[in-house]
Amino acid sequence: MSNHGKQQEAAVDRERFVDFFPQVVKDLIDDELHRPEVADAFDRLKMVIEYNAVGGKYNRGLTVVAAFQELVKPEQRDEKSLHRAMVVGWCVELLQAFFLVADDIMDYSVTRRGHPCWYKKEGIGLDAVNDSFLIESSIYRLLRRHCRGQPYYLNLLELFLQTSYQTELGQALDLITAPSSQVDLNRFTEQRYKAIVKYKTAFYSFYLPVAAAMYMAGIQDEEQHEHAKAILLEMGEFFQIQDDFLDCFGDPEVTGKIGTDIQDNKCSWMVVECLKRATPEQRHLLEENYGQKDLEKVACVKQLYNQLGLKAAYKEYEENSYQRLSALISQHAQQLPSQIFFGLAQKIYKRQK
Repeated sequence: MSNHGKQQEAAVDRERFVDFFPQVVKDLIDDELHRPEVADAFDRLKMVIEYNAVGGKYNRGLTVVAAFQELVKPEQRDEKSLHRAMVVGWCVELLQAFFLVADDIMDYSVTRRGHPCWYKKEGIGLDAVNDSFLIESSIYRLLRRHCRGQPYYLNLLELFLQTSYQTELGQALDLITAPSSQVDLNRFTEQRYKAIVKYKTAFYSFYLPVAAAMYMAGIQDEEQHEHAKAILLEMGEFFQIQDDFLDCFGDPEVTGKIGTDIQDNKCSWMVVECLKRATPEQRHLLEENYGQKDLEKVACVKQLYNQLGLKAAYKEYEENSYQRLSALISQHAQQLPSQIFFGLAQKIYKRQK
């Protein structure tokens, strides 16, 4: 299939996935726990989900559906099975929404996907903490409703619960490493950075969608899951480094968010690479300006990044990483369709948002 044909097919798949969203909301509102005395809470749930679960790229959710279709035989792609794959795809998107609502509060973020962060909306504030819990719980209501009678139900429950725990461990590492009250550049090591990325991003963004599809397709073999994980965790690191670069040098009009990693004292790829290259004088300059809300100090850090050639270093990393990913796919995707992994890699390679 030509590139144009693939783009058209991807656009159709995305439209079908987005069009399924009202059914997800309906299922959550038509829950058996919906009683008159909690009607206002269900109205709130609807508002929370409709604001926070849409507007992204939907790559995680679409990956569940695409991987499921690649993994099962044609006769297993019946309407009910594809319906369940869409539900599980939206469960992954809801997990993402849960993390982002909470993360934006912790990071004092301003915008998300081109709109004010949920907690920043008038009348919301820290009530958003409970709203994030509502989003998380919705995942398990949907899985119960649609997958309870399936042989993979327990596997999906354990996968979502473990992935949530892994992501929360990653977030804890991130917060411990970069407290807003204290800038300590000695904490920003490559080893710590890789641990944060692996747990905070890679498991839920890359391994979870493919592993969910594998379980739904009847693939429970641990060795196969380990092969998939080896590829997908590497891909997750690639993705996060892109994210760190775009936070600093991306166009907010394109990314939909205003980067705050420098102000938030984050252990990002940019600062780790800066520290590798900095002279003692440049390190001192970084110490004086990093983790500060003052926009002049933020600009000073970005100027230092430019002086140290981090844009060129990122471009070189991007090229090398894609080659490394291709080699990993060839090595580990022996019994799994390589297109699942190449399709994902192509979606994120050279992305601008």
